Amino acid sequence: MSEVEIFPGHIVRAGLGSIPLDDVVHLSGIELLRRVIDGTYPAPTIALRINFALVEVSEGRAVFKGMPSERHLNPLGGVHGGWAATVMDSALGCCVHTLLGPGEAYSTAEMKINYTRPITPQTGIVTCEGKVVHKGRTLAVSEARLLDADGKLLAFGTETCSIFPLSRIRPS
Repeated sequence: MSEVEIFPGHIVRAGLGSIPLDDVVHLSGIELLRRVIDGTYPAPTIALRINFALVEVSEGRAVFKGMPSERHLNPLGGVHGGWAATVMDSALGCCVHTLLGPGEAYSTAEMKINYTRPITPQTGIVTCEGKVVHKGRTLAVSEARLLDADGKLLAFGTETCSIFPLSRIRPS
């Protein structure tokens, strides 16, 4: 394990990797995500590529911070919409993850994003908060808002996640 700086000022002690799948069987979703935040588990490898990190969770809620850079530009010089979509997909999915029981998994089934302002490398650190609107047995719906440091809305969106037993993707 070696420390990794995801974006200026945000260091992950446990480096990069995945949550041990054996722990997913025994711990709730919110317990797993709290361990990502406190550095018990590593950050996912995509966090370094996208420059974003999970910073806060509570039941039905997840908050990410991220910092777009020149690495994320589209051909016209703005930050690619896929950068914002990735940050938002993470907040939208992880807020659902906070409500999962041991042995449950989820996957994005549908996502809708509206972009309201351009994002550039000069935008600086952004915050994305996702909240669960509804959770049933097999589907959950969430909403999120992506804001700049001044609280200006950059994008908002919704997502539907499928919920299923971990055994469907990882047989015992």
